[in-house]
Amino acid sequence: MGLPTIPSYQMPSKEDLPDNCVSWEVDADRAVLLIHDMQQYFLNAYDQKQSPIPELVNNIEKLKEQCKALGIPVVYTAQPGDQDPKDRALLTDFWGGGLTDDESVTKITDTITPDEEDLVLTKWRYSAFKRTSLQSFLEATGRDQLVITGVYAHIGCLVTATEAFMEDVQSFLVADAIADFSVEKHHMALNYVATRCGVTITLEQVLQAIQQKQDDLQFTSFEGLRNRVAELLDQSPDELKGQENLLDVGLDSIRLMSVREELRQEGIDVDFVTLAENPTLNDWWTKIINYQKQSV
Repeated sequence: MGLPTIPSYQMPSKEDLPDNCVSWEVDADRAVLLIHDMQQYFLNAYDQKQSPIPELVNNIEKLKEQCKALGIPVVYTAQPGDQDPKDRALLTDFWGGGLTDDESVTKITDTITPDEEDLVLTKWRYSAFKRTSLQSFLEATGRDQLVITGVYAHIGCLVTATEAFMEDVQSFLVADAIADFSVEKHHMALNYVATRCGVTITLEQVLQAIQQKQDDLQFTSFEGLRNRVAELLDQSPDELKGQENLLDVGLDSIRLMSVREELRQEGIDVDFVTLAENPTLNDWWTKIINYQKQSV
């Protein structure tokens, strides 16, 4: 009983993916990122200096960073140490007693540890939905897509994707951001999801899909703000200086209302009066940055 020693193998690439039965696409406004069971206990079964672990950790780190930048919620699962036999139940028959209550094994591996605002679910069964608040969290946040990363592909990741299907949640299994007992089991999980309950996808494909939201946003940088205001004024961005009073160069109340509404659509709730009383790009950018910090 217990975890096997897992041999190294090459992380699958885009060319290794099976054909998906459905054409779902990741939508940044609908998705939640799930980082599944990335505890040191589960990673200790590998030679962590050999593939697939460096790629696994690095790819999850990249995906999390981009999700955070776009306001996509990040959810973790983590099993507790020293589980009561009544809680562990049938898992003991297959996997023994599980994790000890020791930070060195229960912790999420370094570089992808949860941030304060991330949701960490206590994991009791293969599925991340079982005895957790995952489904209610999806409903409360108005999201119906689950982007799945972590270990192990053919156990918890696969069962979670299957249960997501049962709950009418679209699941996306990120082929190069999961790992398994072997390359064969890794591919088995990809094939099952692609043909029965979800979509298999690569990190690059996920990033491209959610980047669309980034591209649609006007105000993620000072240059984006200046470009949009210049467009409203029918001027070249190079003509607008950060400290210049925008009212003096033609920004009337109608255009000011447009800026306020576009900010609101991007989740930045800076009121009209604040913009009117501080009508420079420098002041507006400071207000945007401060609002974003307060919202985190």
